[in-house]
Amino acid sequence: MAFGTLAITGDATKKSLADVAYERLRDRLLMLEIKPGDLLNDDQLAKELEIGRTPVREALKRLELDRLVITYPRRGTFATRVEVTDLAFISEIRAQLEPLAAARAARVASAATKEHLREVMRNVEDFDVSAASVVETLRLDASVHQGIYAAAANPHLEDVLIRYDNLATRIWCMVLDRLPDLEHHVREHLDLLRAVIDGDEEKAAELARVHVSGFEHAVRQALFAA
Repeated sequence: MAFGTLAITGDATKKSLADVAYERLRDRLLMLEIKPGDLLNDDQLAKELEIGRTPVREALKRLELDRLVITYPRRGTFATRVEVTDLAFISEIRAQLEPLAAARAARVASAATKEHLREVMRNVEDFDVSAASVVETLRLDASVHQGIYAAAANPHLEDVLIRYDNLATRIWCMVLDRLPDLEHHVREHLDLLRAVIDGDEEKAAELARVHVSGFEHAVRQALFAA
């Protein structure tokens, strides 16, 4: 499957080869194109990406820190499995940190940052959920969350949230085609973005909490209905 980068990134010419390898492999892992449990051979990956083995190995080390791959001595590196039990653990962390980031973003976002969030809002308003591919839907979702994380202006909080949002995305990808109200999930981003732009910390925090809780509930229903 061909798809673009899910993350919101800068000028590709400024990236190292290790960064490029990391982003491409991360997206393939998030989209489950590299299936949970698959062996990742650095020689093969280097050929597929047309990048040297050293950058690929550096990328795999970063992906291990992200808990997207795991390396076993004398066995190799494998894509981590997507466990249903992880959903509760991931949601527990996000339920605490997503409201924190949203409230902080509402408090400290600059005029330029708010203008960027308005652009994200327009993209959400114009988005046709019924006609969109899985990749396009996930990319839109990433643009909202990562826009808010960046607006919070705390790089450590941003780093942690991106990591757990990525893990949540892998679980979401398993059931995306079975979610009954995907339109609602996409549209509820609008109120969250508006609260951040308006500087309403309390409302932004509550909407972020409800969003994470709703995500967990919808995914759990889809998983156990299968």
